[in-house]
Amino acid sequence: MKEAQSGWAIETRGLIRSFNNLLAINGLDLVVGRGQTLAVFGPNGAGKSTLIKILSTVMKPSAGEVLIDGFSLKGNTEEVRRRIGLVSHYTFLYSNFTAYENLQFYSRLYDVPNFRERIYEVAGMVGMSSRLHDRVAIFSRGMQQRLSIARALLHRPAIMLLDEPETGLDQQAVAMLWEALRADGVDGRTILFTSHSLERGLEVCDHLLILHRGRIVHQQPNKGLDLAGLRRIYRQSTGVGGAAVA
Repeated sequence: MKEAQSGWAIETRGLIRSFNNLLAINGLDLVVGRGQTLAVFGPNGAGKSTLIKILSTVMKPSAGEVLIDGFSLKGNTEEVRRRIGLVSHYTFLYSNFTAYENLQFYSRLYDVPNFRERIYEVAGMVGMSSRLHDRVAIFSRGMQQRLSIARALLHRPAIMLLDEPETGLDQQAVAMLWEALRADGVDGRTILFTSHSLERGLEVCDHLLILHRGRIVHQQPNKGLDLAGLRRIYRQSTGVGGAAVA
């Protein structure tokens, strides 16, 4: 294992990811401070999901360097995975297991202490205490998303990576998600999330950036920025308007 090399929670240097000569991520330089909540906006195909996959070790970059909590992804995959929680379009749940069995499996994978108590704790955070012994196969998409959030929180990660985390959730579950992320006993948790909703993203982030064609075309703190201003910046940066900037 290599020693930590950076003071940032997340850092990318010249990050590139290509698919058949198409650049999904194009020379991305990004830093995210510890304790920061960063919203990543951008139209379809901008590279948002690809970025999350790379940061979470699900996908390897074509070139460049990624550091998570100071550790390079190269040669430190397990160390990095212990520091992150991931909520994505893929739930990474086992459909033939019960909710409890899924959480038990991941608890053991991450050596979660007092895992039985922790399972009931995270289940309560996402409103699933009464469904713990039901099989995942019978859950709705929204219930599976709740369980995937609980799974991501199990090991109290310092960094949360979320790709459209509100997909399939009702308003009560959305509120529960953000409350759980911030009230989980982890001081200074870093959150990086993607969203198609400028309004929702603006409500919960303290910094934001806009991706377009694999590049950062705008970034700033959200202090003093209202929704109308963000919509204007988004249109100017991407050339996209209308429903895409709801």
